[in-house]
Amino acid sequence: MTDEQPSGDGAVTAVQPNVLDGVAEEPGVSKPDPILLVDNLRRSFGGLVAVDVEHLEVQRGIITALIGPNGAGKTTFFNLLTNFDRPNTGKVTFEGEDVTGTASHKLANKGMVRTFQLTKALSRLSVIENMKLGAVNQRGESLWRGIIPPMWRAQEQEIEARADALLERFQLSHMRNEFAGTMSGGQRKLLEMARALMTEPNIVMLDEPMAGVNPALTQSLLGHVKSLRDDGISVVFVEHDMDVVRDISDWVVVMAEGQVIAEGPHSSIGANQRVIDAYLGTHHDSALDFSEDLLGGD
Repeated sequence: MTDEQPSGDGAVTAVQPNVLDGVAEEPGVSKPDPILLVDNLRRSFGGLVAVDVEHLEVQRGIITALIGPNGAGKTTFFNLLTNFDRPNTGKVTFEGEDVTGTASHKLANKGMVRTFQLTKALSRLSVIENMKLGAVNQRGESLWRGIIPPMWRAQEQEIEARADALLERFQLSHMRNEFAGTMSGGQRKLLEMARALMTEPNIVMLDEPMAGVNPALTQSLLGHVKSLRDDGISVVFVEHDMDVVRDISDWVVVMAEGQVIAEGPHSSIGANQRVIDAYLGTHHDSALDFSEDLLGGD
């Protein structure tokens, strides 16, 4: 069942029920249908523990935001989830399969794909060529099949048609034959998101998707992230902009000092005392005490 409400233009739009209604707002809480699970994941660099997550579940089909103050371990944790770094201990389970240590390109074949804060578009290839590279299981990539065009030509045409459809969806068709290096930062973000969909993923991991994007393209990007959820794709994104988190997230995971300290909808996270302390300091609302003891006097 879905509820209905009028949109800004008077039309009636369907509103999906929140699948996490009734789920406890606490770190490591179980979800109704998790697509991604983390158990005892730990990563240290020398004597510094960057990530130490006991348990985390990512619900299928929603947008989950990963936030926290600088140095919280978000980027390291994100890299561990996508296997751009390897944990010292622990396990990552995706779609019921242990994928700890699985190479990132193999993860993409399994349905998990990520984007980067600093875009990875191949500047000297055209936009359409960048898109076509994102497709998986291409027959023409095999050495012996590659020399026999009839074995891969039909698939190549299907891939190009899918790429063109995605460029149309992301309003990049006019850049189709331009070098990716000529695109603006915001356009490259759109290209990376569109290229990620060439893998037909089950989950998309976005690393600060709005970083460096000018305001003119921000709303477009936000709309595209929401459209991923509407297509049934799970989304996890790292973000510092709380306006973005409020706008598009269904669930928020907060990290501090390498650990998950809070989970819940954005409406409750802002009032969570542990989150406030993590961002502002435990004694942020207390007067400073310049007593002799504090100053180190005898």
